Amino acid sequence: MKARSLQKINWINGSWISNNEVKLSINDRGVTLGDGIFETILIYQNAPQLLDAHLNRWRESAKSLGMALPPQKEFLVPLISEAIQRISLPKGNGSLRLNWSRGHNTYRGINLPTGSIHTFWLELNEYEPCFQTLTALISSHEKRNSNSLVSQHKTFSYIQAIQARHEAQIHGFDEALLLSTNNEMSCGATSNLLVKRKNVWLTPRLESGCLAGVMRQRGIDTGLFYETEIRPEPMSGDHWLLINSLSCHSLVKVNTSFLKTYEEVELLWKSLLNSES
Repeated sequence: MKARSLQKINWINGSWISNNEVKLSINDRGVTLGDGIFETILIYQNAPQLLDAHLNRWRESAKSLGMALPPQKEFLVPLISEAIQRISLPKGNGSLRLNWSRGHNTYRGINLPTGSIHTFWLELNEYEPCFQTLTALISSHEKRNSNSLVSQHKTFSYIQAIQARHEAQIHGFDEALLLSTNNEMSCGATSNLLVKRKNVWLTPRLESGCLAGVMRQRGIDTGLFYETEIRPEPMSGDHWLLINSLSCHSLVKVNTSFLKTYEEVELLWKSLLNSES
């Protein structure tokens, strides 16, 4: 039997379009320079999760990077609701991506354009949260820049994460972990790192160059996670996890160290969610 293809819907320039109809200008800085920011938001039981936290981070990233402010919640909420209705998610779960590019270049080069009209588009994919165990390799080639402003924001440019994961996979691992330029643990290729040590949940500090992930921050705000410097060698009895808005994974091997599976990853992940209108 042929597998059912997953559903996806897109909105750009006032129109709902199918995946093969999406067109961005070849002069858009998001396409040519990776000059844009985005948010990936879980749709769970047909409702966006931690929407305010995502939109606040999106807005603060735009300010920090000198971009125009992205669309406001008042505009987005009815658009997101319509997207969910149009796609009719079979299990009510999906992955929503909000994209904000700095717009078109009218000339060659990287100088910021004057008076550029930014580009917004939305993507909604059918998606089921993932909780399987993974193995991870600490990248030998890629490090998060602990001093870079870019490390603090969720930008279009994912080439470093792509290369790190590729390095891990060609060595027989599922996922990559990245050190910072100051040689402390920073994050996974697309996730934040959690370490349960002596019954306390630890997560790398922002000074490691890790992204201020929404689920990570949720755990810190609720007093469940504590920021600290984490060294790259697991300690006896550790549980290491990778978490983001769409998934949570227990790591059973980091480099040559074997770790026990943390059995309650889904419960931990769900405890950080809340539905917002």
